[in-house]
Amino acid sequence: MNGTVRANIKKGIQVKIVLKKDQRTGTLTEGIVKDILTSAPVHHRGIKVRLEDGQIGRVQEITQ
Repeated sequence: MNGTVRANIKKGIQVKIVLKKDQRTGTLTEGIVKDILTSAPVHHRGIKVRLEDGQIGRVQEITQ
C-alpha cells in the first residue's frame, strides 16, 4: 500500500518509515503507528507518523 495517502494509514498498523537521519541512505525502520502527524490528505514524501517507541518519520511502506 501507498504511504503517501493519509487515508491508508491508521493507528495500530505496522509500517516501515524513513527517519530524518536516514533520509540520505533510505534505511527503513519498522514499527506500529501511534500518532499520525501530517494533516494533509496526501504528501509526496510520505505521511509523517510517530511510532509506539517514539520515533518519528515518513511512511514508505505499509506492511500489515
